[in-house]
Amino acid sequence: MRVIQHSVETLQTALVSNRQDLIKHYSKYTEKERQLLEEAFHPGQPGSLFQLITVHSDSDWISAHPEEPQDFEGFYRDPYRKVPNASCNTIYIQTIGSFGEAGPQTDQYVEWLREYCQAFFYGLSVKLLPAVTVAETGCSFRVNSYSHNLQILTRDLLRFLGNRKPEDAFCIVGITMIDLYPKDSWNFVFGQASLSMGMGVFSFARYDDNFYSRNYAGMLKKKLQPKQRDYSVFDGYYTPPITSTLLLRSCKTMTHEIGHMFGIKHCQWLTCVMQGSNHLEESDRRPLDFCPICLRKLQSAIGFNITDRYKALLQWIGQSQMSRPEEASACQSVLHFPKPTEAFQTSRLWLYRCLDILGNSAV
Repeated sequence: MRVIQHSVETLQTALVSNRQDLIKHYSKYTEKERQLLEEAFHPGQPGSLFQLITVHSDSDWISAHPEEPQDFEGFYRDPYRKVPNASCNTIYIQTIGSFGEAGPQTDQYVEWLREYCQAFFYGLSVKLLPAVTVAETGCSFRVNSYSHNLQILTRDLLRFLGNRKPEDAFCIVGITMIDLYPKDSWNFVFGQASLSMGMGVFSFARYDDNFYSRNYAGMLKKKLQPKQRDYSVFDGYYTPPITSTLLLRSCKTMTHEIGHMFGIKHCQWLTCVMQGSNHLEESDRRPLDFCPICLRKLQSAIGFNITDRYKALLQWIGQSQMSRPEEASACQSVLHFPKPTEAFQTSRLWLYRCLDILGNSAV
């Protein structure tokens, strides 16, 4: 186990830059906004909003996939990064295959994901495309030889998404409850994206707490060798139950992958939702939101008000903007399937602390 700790000077340069034009750009933040962003310079201290990255093993992302850290200047100068504009300012979500028993609960789950993305990427529109079956994608698939569950090929799904991408799309992302693989030699992949084309696909299948157990319900009972293009094998195929933990993990994955669409690379500065992850344990260690360096990257691309974004996220969790953490929620929608946000409570308290620094007290 090792801790990645950067000097204050290194973090200052990563956030602000040494270029005069970017320093001037940074000075346009309000005093309170700069106070929040500069919490990055004191990670890991008592009461700190941001923490140091801990690498637990050689199987963690940073050890297994060495990358050059991307500071704000590197992001800003990247000629390939994407910026929304007036004609391309919508994020589209395409569901692929079943998300559970058809009905209100499935529809509500997907709508929760859409609403969360709209709060997270505050200022952009997020829309759902009509759901499609696996057969409609025409993708290749297989049975995983280790886990004995069905998997679909990401390359084919990306091709399908490219053909369905609306003209006003900033990006299009496909989501599925079916496991994925990128090529025959790989065991699985959580997701895959084409940043230049503004599209990606990712799976929530392995976010089921029982996925790696012998009792996983998605494991095929018989050693099937289904024929390609015979999509009947997906009829009634198992999907994970919709729990608070699944919703939390789904929100993390969606925002991480869409963050890449803006040209934001894996974070190596502080704990951040943009950290890479090789396995579920590592993914669970990531926080729900950006570190200040990655927040500045996104804010410069979209131009949102930081306070308004935090308020929108807090409201999504289900607390009134007028209430404090110890008060009962007054804004939770009265639904047959109430939003399971128990796993989001650490993030809710963190958002209140951010808003306190910004001088808004969530009101």
